[in-house]
Amino acid sequence: MAEVLVFVDHVDGVVRKPTLELLTLARRVGEPVAVALGAGAGATAGVLGEHGAVRVLVDEAPEYGEFLVVPKVDALRAACEAVSPVAVLVVSSAEGKEVAARLALRTGSGLLTDVVDVEAGEAGEAGEGGVVVTQSVFAASFTTRSRVVRGGAVVTVKPNSASVEPVAAAGEVVALEVSFSQGASGTRVTGREAREATGRPELTEAAIVVSGGRGVNGAENFALIEALADSLGAAVGASRAAVDAGWYPHSAQVGQTGKSVSPQLYIASGISGAIQHRAGMQTSKTIVAINKDAEAPIFDLVDYGVVGDLFQVVPQLTDEIKARKG
Repeated sequence: MAEVLVFVDHVDGVVRKPTLELLTLARRVGEPVAVALGAGAGATAGVLGEHGAVRVLVDEAPEYGEFLVVPKVDALRAACEAVSPVAVLVVSSAEGKEVAARLALRTGSGLLTDVVDVEAGEAGEAGEGGVVVTQSVFAASFTTRSRVVRGGAVVTVKPNSASVEPVAAAGEVVALEVSFSQGASGTRVTGREAREATGRPELTEAAIVVSGGRGVNGAENFALIEALADSLGAAVGASRAAVDAGWYPHSAQVGQTGKSVSPQLYIASGISGAIQHRAGMQTSKTIVAINKDAEAPIFDLVDYGVVGDLFQVVPQLTDEIKARKG
């Protein structure tokens, strides 16, 4: 059976949810073989095996933490040579897309980014890549099905594109032998600063996102958005207008020049729905908008819309959610 490489996103051995989603997608195409790198990589095997990884290729060399990107590309190249996968799946983060692009160039493979679905290609349909993917393109205005016709496919997948489905597999740990290239030490990490903990999920991985825009009308009013998010266990996002006004950190910006999210539920409060914002959230499974302007473009793509003042609607919604949760 064909094998599919899955690049593991983990923090000191703790596997992040998008990687488990990749394993679910990989099983549609073949047998998942995970590649775990860096400190704590060996500790990932148990969880990866519980979610379908037949093997876990591990290398805990310090280079992965000391230098940027290139050592990981070297390792994935070595994994491709060892496995000859039909496809390589990577989480569609900023680093993930850079790793994937460099790997595709190294291996002469086709690159497909920001994918929302992966499936096995029919005989003769998918070329040598063996997979057909679904993408949302042109600011999520169109949905396309794409395939690679030369080399194995290198695919980056948006978080929340698939449900995590545990399936027991061997999860055999195999040491990955990596020879680092001359460029591996080109960019050194000189320091790290811990991100301030908010207690909320990571924006790009959250199942629910509550975002505020220009209509929030001030940094102090984002407390309403945060309260609603906390009642739902959600992440907090912001439109570019809110970020540019200094009302919320740039790290929370959702949109074409910010982060792309695809949660199960997206609630937009006081956001008009400019195309730049829609490009970052239009693939959300269910979209709810709260806006006092009944003609706002955001209402063109919502599943549920509330025409009203967010300063009245949001607190009532928050209270109702808390009451129902008991």
